[in-house]
Amino acid sequence: MRLYHFLNEHYGLKALCDQRLKVSEIMELNDPFELLSVDIADKDMREAFNALKRDFSTKYGLLCFSKKWVKPAQWTHYADNHKGLCLGFDFSDNGLMKVSYVKERLDSPTTNEELNREFMKKVISTKHLHWKYEKEYRVFVPKKIEINGLYFSSFSKEFELKEIIVGAKSDITRSGIHKILGDNNSDIEPFKVRPAF
Repeated sequence: MRLYHFLNEHYGLKALCDQRLKVSEIMELNDPFELLSVDIADKDMREAFNALKRDFSTKYGLLCFSKKWVKPAQWTHYADNHKGLCLGFDFSDNGLMKVSYVKERLDSPTTNEELNREFMKKVISTKHLHWKYEKEYRVFVPKKIEINGLYFSSFSKEFELKEIIVGAKSDITRSGIHKILGDNNSDIEPFKVRPAF
């Protein structure tokens, strides 16, 4: 399955150079309502849920992708107003979670035993209907490669770079990309987007 990840120019070129993506911290996702897709009005359940969330965030992070690269809002929000890059990866479906978009919050678990990894995966892969245009997929990744307090996931056969899409307002050139990729560019096709006529 081909999925896409948006980046500004600086981090996009760095990702290509280092052959890895920065892992998103579960506790620091950009939507303030993230992980609030479950009804946790009950104080005891809220405390148990928050403890599970903290525990999960010490072990795992997320990589976030989109099924489509053509949405202008995504270029604006995640690729520095069309000046950045969008990287296309081929995935084995192993571990991919398709995000569900809902109007109402999920029901709260009734027991602490239901607060487990499967429940957390459901919460992590549920967002408000407003975000539906992103057609998002997510994958949990263990926190392994740490550099200056940030975590990274290296490109691999399960997560293989296949496309480099340059934003319409970017100054990045095809030759510049080939220079960064070096010998790693035989199967990767860079191209620049432009507004349709």
